Amino acid sequence: MKISICEQSVLSAGVDNKCSLGGQQSFGRQRARIRHTQPSRQSERSTHQGRLVATPRVSVIGAGLAGSEASLRLAAAGFSVDLYDIKPSHFTPAHKNPDFCELVCSNSLKSNDVTTASGLLKEEIKRLGSYVIAAADANAVPAGGALAVDREAFARAVTLQLKENPNIRIINREITDLDLPEPIIIAAGPLVTQPLADAIRKYTGDFLYFYDASAPIVDAESIDFDSAFMAARYNKGGADYVNCPLSRDEYYNFVRELAAAERVEAKDFEKISVFEGCMPIEILASRGEDSLRFGPLKPVGIYGKDGKRPFAVVQLRAENAAKIAYNLVGFQTNLTYAEQRRVFTMIPALHTAEFLRYGVMHRNTFLNAPKVLEYGFRLKGSREIYIAGQLSGVEGYCESIMSGLVAAENVIKYIIGEDKLSLSPITMTGALIAHLATENADFQPMNANFGILPLLGHKVRDKRERYAELAERALGEIDVISTEASQTRSGEISLTE
Repeated sequence: MKISICEQSVLSAGVDNKCSLGGQQSFGRQRARIRHTQPSRQSERSTHQGRLVATPRVSVIGAGLAGSEASLRLAAAGFSVDLYDIKPSHFTPAHKNPDFCELVCSNSLKSNDVTTASGLLKEEIKRLGSYVIAAADANAVPAGGALAVDREAFARAVTLQLKENPNIRIINREITDLDLPEPIIIAAGPLVTQPLADAIRKYTGDFLYFYDASAPIVDAESIDFDSAFMAARYNKGGADYVNCPLSRDEYYNFVRELAAAERVEAKDFEKISVFEGCMPIEILASRGEDSLRFGPLKPVGIYGKDGKRPFAVVQLRAENAAKIAYNLVGFQTNLTYAEQRRVFTMIPALHTAEFLRYGVMHRNTFLNAPKVLEYGFRLKGSREIYIAGQLSGVEGYCESIMSGLVAAENVIKYIIGEDKLSLSPITMTGALIAHLATENADFQPMNANFGILPLLGHKVRDKRERYAELAERALGEIDVISTEASQTRSGEISLTE
């Protein structure tokens, strides 16, 4: 098999340079002042606190959210990275874009509000210097109080950063075994290829599977704005969402047709287990005729052109900065394409909708983390292998980015002889890591939620106020970690040929 290697030689990744995706300095990059010279491709040595240590190349498998974050972080610390990905020669069933860091399920990284779990996690990793979050901020599209991105611009920005980094060598080929230089970070994603899954299984033995789904996208010009209107729920942010109201009769007719619509038959596995956060809308509809009205079609906080709250409402979110395409929020689906067109055009504002992309359900693979992972994403056993991204048992975009960040930090600590990163469970980041390392007889992928944080030492009845205090406590801890890192890690690593 021919291997295409992109040798990067444009941007220096030294700690004194600011990443073009964002200007913040991470606690990882504050660890040491790195005097950068072009390292040898075969072997490197570095001095850390006066002693010579080996600095092997780090192998990263997968250039999605986690793998991209890990690679950029390692490169910024002065270490050489071999980044493997099957793109652009091959694609998984859910991927289409030849660029890396492709978002499949949605273009939203959820709320920016730190009194929400997703907002808190996002703010934590932003303060820890996440490159990928910086790229998302730089390529955001209007989405009220949420962080949503132009998918293509975002993927292009991260891909350019990876390709232009002289410490990152991109190798376009499929990995079929783990006969690679260590340390290794496996961030192959939930659609890991079967040969790589088999290679990982030799070390873990215990895989679990489930499916998740993506939502359809429609052409903005095909939306009927005689019926639809622009607004954000509770008027948070700008009027960035297209709202498609349904009357009582329209809603119940829609739900009945949706629940009975033809679905694509799953072929790969005998049992389908769907993650709740990406539940297909037709499965939600089958749970009860009002389930959607209290779920993705809930009308609370939204008022129509007549000033009244609709019986139910479908929201559309901009897919790109030009607002020429919109995705149906919460409409992940496994319906056949023909049924998607038939049923979704029952929504009055979408009766002439042109579908630019139909929704699709796909396999999602993850490890039983408590059985096979140590705290901090390292595989149990003697080899220096780390698992990041959704394969590790986290669920969600920001959660995957966090795992890549933490795995890279622990690889760096391993190389320079420091103890692994330990984050307090009062932070959302620390709580998620702890969850993956805690025995659980019925382990399922976990996304950020306030239920995994330790309680406050006092009662706060108002939920929003309680979440605000939990967020303040967590971010205070994150700030302490960043400050201590910059003060205590003052040794110098010199990378020379």
